[in-house]
Amino acid sequence: MKARRHQRILDVVRRKPIQTQEELAAELAREGIDVTQATISRDIKELRLVKAPMGDGRYRYTLPPERSVEDINRRIERVFTETVVSIEDSGNIVVIKTVKGAAQVVAAIIDDLDWPEMVGTIAGDDTIFAVVKPEDRTHDVMARLNRFRR
Repeated sequence: MKARRHQRILDVVRRKPIQTQEELAAELAREGIDVTQATISRDIKELRLVKAPMGDGRYRYTLPPERSVEDINRRIERVFTETVVSIEDSGNIVVIKTVKGAAQVVAAIIDDLDWPEMVGTIAGDDTIFAVVKPEDRTHDVMARLNRFRR
């Protein structure tokens, strides 16, 4: 799953000084994600990773210094469009169904939005529970999430 792989790549480059595509592929393989060098190359381009100096003459992959709000929203829209199946509510809980394997990526994106009325998320394999407080904000949260689905 591309969205899951992209999230893992971002996690890896934030956590470790990855210098080459081969190192990145090896790190993903340790996490159970087997990819070709060509796939890694496309992923790096799509994620807009850049090589940044580490201060000792070596370079590592990292996120660009600043990503515009438009870029972030485009990425969120792409992930939601490709993975989110449905969004429903039950009281102050928003239940988001995704394709298999995508719930944790989508939940991480929702958490990163840092909306004040979003208390938190719990993600399984294909289902997310997002708690909203106060309850009367639930429909507003659902409307904003649905806008990402286009």
